[in-house]
Amino acid sequence: MNRTSAYRGRLAPSPTGYLHIGHARTFWTAQERARAKGGALILRNDDLDGSRVRKEFVVAMLEDLRWFGLEWSEGPDVGGKFGPYNQSARMGLYQEAFEKLRAGNFIYPCTCSRKDIQAAVSAPHGADDEVIYPGTCRPGSDRGQTKGDEHNPAWRFRVTAGETVSFDDGHFGRQEFVWGRDFGDFVVWRGDAVPAYQLACVVDDAALEITEVVRGADLLVSTARQILLYRALGLTPPKFFHCDLVRDENGVRLAKRNDALSLREWRAQGRTPGDLRAAWQI
Repeated sequence: MNRTSAYRGRLAPSPTGYLHIGHARTFWTAQERARAKGGALILRNDDLDGSRVRKEFVVAMLEDLRWFGLEWSEGPDVGGKFGPYNQSARMGLYQEAFEKLRAGNFIYPCTCSRKDIQAAVSAPHGADDEVIYPGTCRPGSDRGQTKGDEHNPAWRFRVTAGETVSFDDGHFGRQEFVWGRDFGDFVVWRGDAVPAYQLACVVDDAALEITEVVRGADLLVSTARQILLYRALGLTPPKFFHCDLVRDENGVRLAKRNDALSLREWRAQGRTPGDLRAAWQI
């Protein structure tokens, strides 16, 4: 795939709750980097989590982004030649990528439940605090396959044992993550027939010809996983810029369940986008 030479950045919120000030800071950084390059900013609605996505969150997402001063030239509300821009309408692309991975023997079925994995004594937590998969269903494993739903398995990407994935981050510099220490074999297709975040993100960023992904530092390890998918699918990875996380007064990174720090609550208190940006010095 020949990626465009023009800068293309993106915003990729998931409408599973109200956006908070951490999202705003990351999205503003993405917009500023796109403007500095004279490039385009694309809005993608990451609405694959059907159990948590709600229509009111989609409406609020668009309102809050515009209130904060964000502008995009392509998206679900304005269209564009790379549409559709709702992930739920792009299932054909994910299915095609999944079949390519399966044909290339990059993935294998996994019937382990979340409870099985959490209970595994040999499953430590990785660099992003996700439990490292113990390899129960990995082909060649002597652990024996877990008795789960054999008719609707998840599918995991088989990482070469001990493999190291390195990349240069635009903010944090050189990054290096190792299989078995920082991450393990990861899910690319869920048991409910929905692509996992890692696969959907790679497929869409490639199809939308994104040249730089700007997102939070909590996704640094996900970048290592996604680079492996780019390679397996024969795609060129974009550049990456991971932002520092915004934390609350207790040092805990913000989550959508923290409504007190949502953009809607700040707006209700009479605060302006300029107030927030001035506090961040961005």
